[in-house]
Amino acid sequence: MSLLQVEDLVTKYGEIPALKGISFEVKEGEIVALIGANGAGKSTTLMTISGALKPSRGRIIFDGKEIQGMPSHEIVNLGIMQCPEGRRLFTTMSVEENLLLGYYSCRNEGNPAEAMRRVFKLFPILEERLHQSSGTLSGGERQMLAMGRALMAKPRLLMLDEPSLGLAPKLVEAVLDTIKQIYDEGTTILLVEQNARAALSMADRAYALEVGNIRLEGTGQELLRDERVLKAYLGGR
Repeated sequence: MSLLQVEDLVTKYGEIPALKGISFEVKEGEIVALIGANGAGKSTTLMTISGALKPSRGRIIFDGKEIQGMPSHEIVNLGIMQCPEGRRLFTTMSVEENLLLGYYSCRNEGNPAEAMRRVFKLFPILEERLHQSSGTLSGGERQMLAMGRALMAKPRLLMLDEPSLGLAPKLVEAVLDTIKQIYDEGTTILLVEQNARAALSMADRAYALEVGNIRLEGTGQELLRDERVLKAYLGGR
């Protein structure tokens, strides 16, 4: 069953189209990866789905409901959360305050302590840093906090934009392992990731974007073996 459907989506910056009529879907319980070079339209796709950008054409359907053009806070309330590139934490606020902002960003039932326990299970270091200013965290800890903040909203669809960007190799491996764990616990994931090999290795399905168009699609394993992907994104032939 499709949780998210994107149909003929066009998004422009001024008069310049960044997305040129792309269509794809994310089924419930999948990891779907978007790969492509810088400027291909990957981040624009996520920001259009989340409501940060308004499309000039096309439809975005989440759980059977059209959401294109809806305000971001209403989209969050439907169960879509984006963890943006660059973390975008409130650096003068504590780890706890950042997490609580994630919880109260949407209509949540229950209490934040339950959601926080799940985050601490995934990222134990955040519990140790709970009262520390988020601006004093390391790069890896900031990424963990950004993902934890998004998970506090208990999303049905978690959109991750370049979660490994700027991290040391050992931390990249830890973050990618955690994404797999979040998926194993039942969260559907739409992943934009610079490490194409890692993204395709964990993805159920994937799409390759090139200057605002989808050029290739298939299972993660199919794209890993595709000569065009090998040449363009994986440094091989």
